[in-house]
Amino acid sequence: MDKREPKYNFGLLETPHSSESSFTSPHSVSSSENPQPKPSNSCSSYFHSMAGSSSSSSNDKVKNRTPVLTSDSSRSRATPRITPGSRATPGSRATPGSRATRRITPDARITPGSRVTTGISSATSTTTPQALNSTVIVAIVEGRGIARGEIGMTSLDLKSPTLVLSQFSDSQTYVKTLTKLQTLVPLEIIVPNTSFENDKKTTLLKLISDQYSATCISAVQRKYFNEAKGLQMLKHLCKEFHTMEMVLSSKYYCLATTAAILKYIEFIQNIEYAPNSLQLVFKGSENSTMIDMATSRNLELLQNLRYPKSHHTLFGTLNFTKTPGGTRLLRSNILQPPSDVETIRLRQDVISELVEKEDIFYNLQTTLSKFLDIEHLISACVMIPKQDSLKVAESKITTVILLKHTLDLVPGFVGFLKDCENDLIKAYCQTLQDGRYEEMRNKISIVIHDDTKYQKGALNMRTQKCFAVKVRLLDVARRTYSEIINDISEMINQLGQECNLPLKLAYSTTRGFYIQLFCGQKDNRSAESLPGHFIKVSKFKNTFSFTTTDLVSVYRVKESLQEIYLMTNVVVTELMNEIREQIGCLYKLSEAVSMIDMLVSFTHACTLSSYVRPVLTDTLAIKQGRHPILEKIGVNAPVPNNAYAAEDNNFIIITGPNMSGKSTYLRQVVLLQIMAQMGSFVPAQYASFRVADQIFSRIGSDDDIETNSSTFMVEMKEINYIIQNATDKSLIIIDELGRGTSADEGVGICHAISEHLLSCKAFTLFVTHFMDLTHLASLYPNVENYFFEVQRTFSVEGNCETMTFTHNLSRGQTKEKHYGLKLAELSTMPRRVIDEANEISKILEKKDQKNLENKEALYEKAVFKLGMRLVQTANNSSLDPQSLRAFLKMLKVNFEKEVGSDTTSTTEE
Repeated sequence: MDKREPKYNFGLLETPHSSESSFTSPHSVSSSENPQPKPSNSCSSYFHSMAGSSSSSSNDKVKNRTPVLTSDSSRSRATPRITPGSRATPGSRATPGSRATRRITPDARITPGSRVTTGISSATSTTTPQALNSTVIVAIVEGRGIARGEIGMTSLDLKSPTLVLSQFSDSQTYVKTLTKLQTLVPLEIIVPNTSFENDKKTTLLKLISDQYSATCISAVQRKYFNEAKGLQMLKHLCKEFHTMEMVLSSKYYCLATTAAILKYIEFIQNIEYAPNSLQLVFKGSENSTMIDMATSRNLELLQNLRYPKSHHTLFGTLNFTKTPGGTRLLRSNILQPPSDVETIRLRQDVISELVEKEDIFYNLQTTLSKFLDIEHLISACVMIPKQDSLKVAESKITTVILLKHTLDLVPGFVGFLKDCENDLIKAYCQTLQDGRYEEMRNKISIVIHDDTKYQKGALNMRTQKCFAVKVRLLDVARRTYSEIINDISEMINQLGQECNLPLKLAYSTTRGFYIQLFCGQKDNRSAESLPGHFIKVSKFKNTFSFTTTDLVSVYRVKESLQEIYLMTNVVVTELMNEIREQIGCLYKLSEAVSMIDMLVSFTHACTLSSYVRPVLTDTLAIKQGRHPILEKIGVNAPVPNNAYAAEDNNFIIITGPNMSGKSTYLRQVVLLQIMAQMGSFVPAQYASFRVADQIFSRIGSDDDIETNSSTFMVEMKEINYIIQNATDKSLIIIDELGRGTSADEGVGICHAISEHLLSCKAFTLFVTHFMDLTHLASLYPNVENYFFEVQRTFSVEGNCETMTFTHNLSRGQTKEKHYGLKLAELSTMPRRVIDEANEISKILEKKDQKNLENKEALYEKAVFKLGMRLVQTANNSSLDPQSLRAFLKMLKVNFEKEVGSDTTSTTEE
């Protein structure tokens, strides 16, 4: 019998309930949270078989010259410490501080970009907060030869038995692949060993290594990426495979990654999946909006740039979810909002109904808060350990209790859904009226006591597990356990009376029984003031934790528990085998709970403020829109602003002084776009959005030391990425461009890039301080100029003119000059320096350029805009005939104002 321990351990009760929504600093995570087991010899030999290099000579070269692992016994190998900092090339000596790349194999457990230290058994790495709780393993393969660029990807969450397959064609920048990985936040990435061609990484692997330097990347032999084996495994493990067989039979690359990931997980976790137990999902890159990593970071969708632990993000603004599944779904929707109009409208219907029916809203919130992680529960049900042990037996009992708890919530949950009238909730309600839920409940009730229930706290759950099963043979062992627990409680009470302290018995799975002492905030008690027979004293906030020698020496609890668990395991295993056939209905329950939880969270968010339901058209039109994050965290309400973009003016140039609100405005527009496409309401008086297929941003002016790129080089890389990937349906925001070089070159580059973006119909918002760019409005009819207003007042106290920022957006271009010098006056810079700067600026200031617009250009521009307004009215108007007639008259008046009286009279003649 194989006695290997699973590489990753995720206990149902050991995982924090809100792990996905709580962001923790990477430096606060201990190595125990990411266990790195010591594989046995059998493990090492298997990996050598599975992950060998393409040639034996190359393998020997790596083995001889790069000492990755050392073995100090015949039983185990030490895992190298992983710390970002240095790299090693295949065939090079792994010395601290060296920087190169190397071949990665699963047995080495090496992360790209890490320092290799031999003979150390722990692993530490720096990672982003979102990745700390990741349990997803991803396998990726790319086509070769003429199929290069065709990507196959399979992901499987160790907590959720849902196999997600993807196959798509990607560009040379692999934007789709990197975006999907950003959404998944993988714990480990599996690639074929041919990704290291001639000891060099392929372009795809190099990009993945650079973007995910703290993620473990494991290489296995190409032969395990076998599409025939993948197809065979899917038929065996996925019950509803026949419904997708026509789609997947020709998707060779994702079938290959499926074979590799299932074989890999089977080995590292030492488990097998039950037949017909996995849920199968195929996802291409359709029906979702692509948001690249840089844009996600710039917009602070998941993590605040200045304060990583802060909840001042779009995720924190909308996250009122009650279940881990709802939190995960919210996160993935923020990173990849749906682009299907029908999907968005169905979600909006749910929110509209929940806003009106408060009773249903509160009832659903209460019920959802009682649900546990259903996906993790399903995973525990379908995984069959290859060996039985005391830990496995306890895990099975826990799974059955949590399954009973979940099934007991279904009837009440369905009852609340029946009161809803929208199509989406009706569909979920019909799905959950499945006879298999009641069938499983009946089978569980035969074996498990009806009063057995899930309780918070390890000690409470241990009691529930001991008395859960209806087996009379366990009465003696249970009585013994109860007597021991009573003896321990009595001992703690006596100890508290002797020491005159309010002692409390506590229990944890790692520490066992221990004693807690709560101290108030005004109690300055220290560890030294405690009695001497208290050992292993630790303090967390206002609570001391410690134990005594008498408490440590209580072994009878373990003996009685072992007897109970082992005898219970026989009955529970038989029960699990019986109900495993009906477990498939839990996938629908998980989907329904997660989706409804997210929509209830959106409803909660819009009830806290004045949100409006957006409409989906071919126009971006926002009336009095507000920044969603600033509105939540700000002491004063943010200044609302309008936004408009359509086919006739899809390129918006925004000018204004520093600190006037330009960057905040750009982020506001994109955040509202993302919220609308997720199905959420938005903070505005009215909002209309065109569904975007991609969202791009060029924000910031930082250099990149790691890639040896200057500020200007970073700008050019980011804008090139936008130019290469933007489409007619994209939304682009650019906050300053060309500031890293001379003014003349900057204006030239901005002008050329603007003209290129004007050639497509993407909505572009361009913030700049180059006033020369505003003349594009005289050359192109689809360019509009806007600026942020400021008010100038004379300060008697300071004997100078001051600026007040209104943060109001107006049409036209800013008339402010030398506003940078005005801001400099507000600093502590010496006055003589400011005066000299003003004099030099006046000398260098050029004369005002004449207006390049003539009457002919004005007329052509006005005609173009009038035509586009008429097309938009024909496509989207829902006005009655009288209102439509009034609107057309208004268009005529505006047209005459724009072209001027002379031109109007000429055209009428």
